[in-house]
Amino acid sequence: RGVRRVPSGAPSQPSPRSPAGMLPVVAGLLLAVAAGGRGSSSAEQESPPGSRFVCTSLPLEAAGAGCPVPMQGGALPPEEELRATVLQLRETVLQQKETIGSQREAIRELTGKLSRCEGADGKSAPGTWKKELGKGKDTMGDLPRDPAQVIDQLSRTMQTLKDRLESLEHQLRANVSYAALPNDLREMLQRRLGDLERQLLSKVAELEDEKSLLHNETSAHRQKTETALNALLERVSELEKGNSAFKSPDEFKVSLPLRTNYLYGKIKKTLPELYAFTVCLWLRSSASPGIGTPFSYAVPGQANEIVLIEWGNNPIELLINDKVAQLPLFISDGKWHHICITWTTRDGMWEAFQDGEKLGTGENLAPWHPIKPGGVLILGQEQDTVGGRFDATQAFVGEMSQFNIWDRVLKAEDITNIANCSTNMPGNIIPWVDNNVDVFGGATKWPVETCEERLLDL
Repeated sequence: RGVRRVPSGAPSQPSPRSPAGMLPVVAGLLLAVAAGGRGSSSAEQESPPGSRFVCTSLPLEAAGAGCPVPMQGGALPPEEELRATVLQLRETVLQQKETIGSQREAIRELTGKLSRCEGADGKSAPGTWKKELGKGKDTMGDLPRDPAQVIDQLSRTMQTLKDRLESLEHQLRANVSYAALPNDLREMLQRRLGDLERQLLSKVAELEDEKSLLHNETSAHRQKTETALNALLERVSELEKGNSAFKSPDEFKVSLPLRTNYLYGKIKKTLPELYAFTVCLWLRSSASPGIGTPFSYAVPGQANEIVLIEWGNNPIELLINDKVAQLPLFISDGKWHHICITWTTRDGMWEAFQDGEKLGTGENLAPWHPIKPGGVLILGQEQDTVGGRFDATQAFVGEMSQFNIWDRVLKAEDITNIANCSTNMPGNIIPWVDNNVDVFGGATKWPVETCEERLLDL
């Protein structure tokens, strides 16, 4: 670009112009006009007569061919250079878009040809088009015959175009600084940054609240856990102090863990002469076959005065004065059961209750025979002599509690209430209290609330 001197009589020749070349020319023209105001008189004196100066814009090619253009004042202003660079980048981007469009058209055309080759009108099996190509008929024109190579080539081409476009965008962003952004755009960015900062602060506050709430819940849970542990430690301490002091004198059980002839419990009190009785107790057996002998009462001259026994696979039997009645009771399932047996010397009438329900009744069991006094009551063993000669095969294995004896036949309603734990009726002849029961041979006494343990078995 530049200014050439043309005689006044010669017509000016038009030259092609490009947007990129016009801006420097116009800038040079303005500088020339500004300089001309100061030295017009000298120019007129030095110019030959009959001639004048005419300014004409020239293309870059003409300038480079031998028409150097002096730059007034050095390089162009930064604004003009930036504007020229932006215009040049815009033209380059448009050219790249046109190139990408033509490449897309070529890709679509190639894809269509490839689909027609693969389909083969939908009649041939997959791979038929490869055989057709192998015969020498090339329907793909100048593309390779291997579809994999075609796809790889197209992928490489697309990746190259994508990289070039990203490079151009990066250069464009680098040339446009933040300071050159419009004021409204800067304000919008600042607003967005402020919004993001407020959202971040709000989220941090929510997290702090959740952390505080979690800390409070953890403290409450820790306090509850410590309370439960303290209660358990107190219970363990009570058990370690000994088994003789129970909260209630009847809240205990006798445990007979082994089937031996030396492990048993003994009732300290004896029976008076009885013409009727009711025996009730809680049982949980842990051995089979047969639960053994929950209790036996022996007197001098009669070891089987009163015996409750289940031996081997035989049913549970009640023996009175060595007479036998079979009872319809089933308690060998390892759960707590409440057993009650009534008897009267009148006609030898008997009744059997399990868990508050009467399951059987009978008569003629040692009729008119009064129960003799002064004998020995043993828990867990069958006596062959008064207080001794136990047989391990007839021993009871398990736990028992609330062994009570009355000198009368209890009503069915009373027995049901006792079994349902709605009534507490200690025996008027033999009550279940701690100081009335001794254990021997490894049998133990433990605190227990039978009704609560029974609920755990259900």
